Amino acid sequence: MTSFRRRKFHYSAPVTSLIQIVSDVLTIFSGLYLTRLLFDEKFMYQDLNRVLASIIAFQMIGSFTDFYRSWRGVRLSYELKIVIKSWILTILMTFGFLSILNAEYENFVIFSVWFLTVYLGLVVSRVIIRLVIGYLRNKGYNTRNVAIMGAMPVGLKLAESLRDAQWMGFNVLGVYDDSETTLDTTIPKRGGFEQLIIDAKLGKIDRVYIALPMTQEKIIRDVVEELADSTCTVVLIPDIFMFDLLHSRTEEIDGVPVVSLVDTPMIGMNKLIKRLEDIILSVAILLFISPIFILIAILVKVTSPGPIIFKQQRYGIDGRGIAVWKFRSMAVMENGDDVIQAKKGDSRITPLGSFLRKTSLDELPQFINVLEGSMSIVGPRPHAIAHNELYRKMISGYMLRHKMKPGITGWAQINGWRGETNTLDKMQKRVDFDLDYIHNWSLSLDLKIICLSIFKGFVNKSAY
Repeated sequence: MTSFRRRKFHYSAPVTSLIQIVSDVLTIFSGLYLTRLLFDEKFMYQDLNRVLASIIAFQMIGSFTDFYRSWRGVRLSYELKIVIKSWILTILMTFGFLSILNAEYENFVIFSVWFLTVYLGLVVSRVIIRLVIGYLRNKGYNTRNVAIMGAMPVGLKLAESLRDAQWMGFNVLGVYDDSETTLDTTIPKRGGFEQLIIDAKLGKIDRVYIALPMTQEKIIRDVVEELADSTCTVVLIPDIFMFDLLHSRTEEIDGVPVVSLVDTPMIGMNKLIKRLEDIILSVAILLFISPIFILIAILVKVTSPGPIIFKQQRYGIDGRGIAVWKFRSMAVMENGDDVIQAKKGDSRITPLGSFLRKTSLDELPQFINVLEGSMSIVGPRPHAIAHNELYRKMISGYMLRHKMKPGITGWAQINGWRGETNTLDKMQKRVDFDLDYIHNWSLSLDLKIICLSIFKGFVNKSAY
């Protein structure tokens, strides 16, 4: 009788999404209401407008980031990161919108506390929802019987992950594979593909994960056709792990599912966050360094003939050409097909230019590039076009550096790979760090690189 009741008790992703929406709306509203009470002030009519504006903005962002869905099988940390980013962006949008309407903020402290209160409330509410759903699944409610078809390592790893995370509600029955090899896992082997089809048609399996190499297309096709005569869900784990993936993701184009093997992290909200970071920091830095900026400009002009600013052609994001600004540090300005890297004791470098290059002060005009949008503060350093054309033929994945905007400083630079790249190995190391940065990009990583650049990125013995 208990088993029957548990099978009848069922909630789907839309129900979970509804719970999330109601929870978020209540958190945003009650956050400002409780903040007013904390400061012994009344909840005003204008507060209602602010709450409604923020709720609308939060829901709009949610439609892009898709955080109102079932998070079964997804790490809590990832869910919280998406929700928190959405709330930060919501506040920026809300304050910006209300500023356009000339709405006044009579107490900035109150709205700062509101922001933090809702920030914590969203985290707590999502954790509670996870705990409640996880508790119900541990008790046997809303569980799914799953099977793995194929003994590929990625399939076995998935099976172990699902088994060890009971809160996901997946009951792993075992692995089905026609080979006679012994599985390097504690997950039981339940038989071959024929047995998988039989169990699925008998209703013993709710979900099948197919983990077979692309070379076994015919077997996959035949089994999928047989499984169509059952009620189980069939999920294909693409054998794309043979590739060196760069921000791979799935999407749908007019109903056709596709998997991108190489992509940029600068899409959707990430792109907006990165741009806001660049605008805010570049404006602040330009204001702070303006006296130094003006002094260097005067010294460049009076110490050697030629223009103050040198604009050199580089590749920007997606390989598009950009003009990178620098204070002129050489007596000549090479910008053609044959660009010679600066070397130690290079006769082309002016006395002032030597100091500027060693301290990276010649790079300061690039904050203007950042402000106008062709560069970022943090990203792969831009190379001369001639060097790009040379090394793209010699280093696999070299051009993937251009999946993000070039930066004034970068992950490679603070790890010591700055300056002259007179060997292929040195350039390979720089590219490796650039791709590692793109793989692992986050706002916190950018801030870390900026902080480290102050101490170890700008002054370097390899810069001359």
